[in-house]
Amino acid sequence: MTRNTIGVFDSGFGGLTVLRALLPLFPGSHFLYLGDTARLPYGAKSQATIARYAVESARFLEDKGCQRLVIACNTATALALPDIRDNVGVPVTGVILPGAQAARAAATGEDILVLATDATVSSHAYRDNAASLGLRAHEKACPLLVPLVEEGWIEHPVLYDVLRIYLREALHEMAEQGRVPSAVLLGCTHYPLIADPIRRVLRELDCPATVVDSAEATAAEVAAAAGPQSSLHAATFECFATDSVQKFARLGSLFLQRPIHSVNLLDLGG
Repeated sequence: MTRNTIGVFDSGFGGLTVLRALLPLFPGSHFLYLGDTARLPYGAKSQATIARYAVESARFLEDKGCQRLVIACNTATALALPDIRDNVGVPVTGVILPGAQAARAAATGEDILVLATDATVSSHAYRDNAASLGLRAHEKACPLLVPLVEEGWIEHPVLYDVLRIYLREALHEMAEQGRVPSAVLLGCTHYPLIADPIRRVLRELDCPATVVDSAEATAAEVAAAAGPQSSLHAATFECFATDSVQKFARLGSLFLQRPIHSVNLLDLGG
């Protein structure tokens, strides 16, 4: 039997939180993770460039034998998902619709808060997907959170101060419109690492909203589409990066929450 091989792609490290959620759901499978670290951040690029980068990465993973692809990058999902699907012959799952669907399941009303990067907020992909499910999404850009997570300051007082500022602003903006969120969607794959601090600050601010992890939602969606998995062996993975494999192994281990012993250096061009 051919071993089940699944490709996971991101512009950098954040998609490793999606891989972390996928691994226990696919016993016996093998994962190939590609972080296009030489060309990040994608959010600073044009839509055409992002689509070209994402398609190149998707084709690489398909050529390596992946039977299913997970686009674990909010920017690539928002701006390049149709291009990726048009250029590969395997099923492709992005992170945005599964996250919105999980928020719909968790929300007790129609209003939700989405925390994301500037690029993802500018695309309004979460707003539009949420609207298709009968939700009103208030999108809040939180540009300082990614560098704080990558610095490893996931319990640092500075992180809590920054979260208080962003969440106070977002809740105030919603309150001015007579809105209160019943779910807070983590619209960046870095943010699952700070889900607990976000919950604590929401409690401080007397906001009882449920925090929804889009990485876990995406993994659950992929597992549901793939069908039941059964094996006596744990899933395995290997990583590819387009730059600085030592940094990828060090920082990636934080996101994956297990050691990454080696990373393959990959040249996808400019």
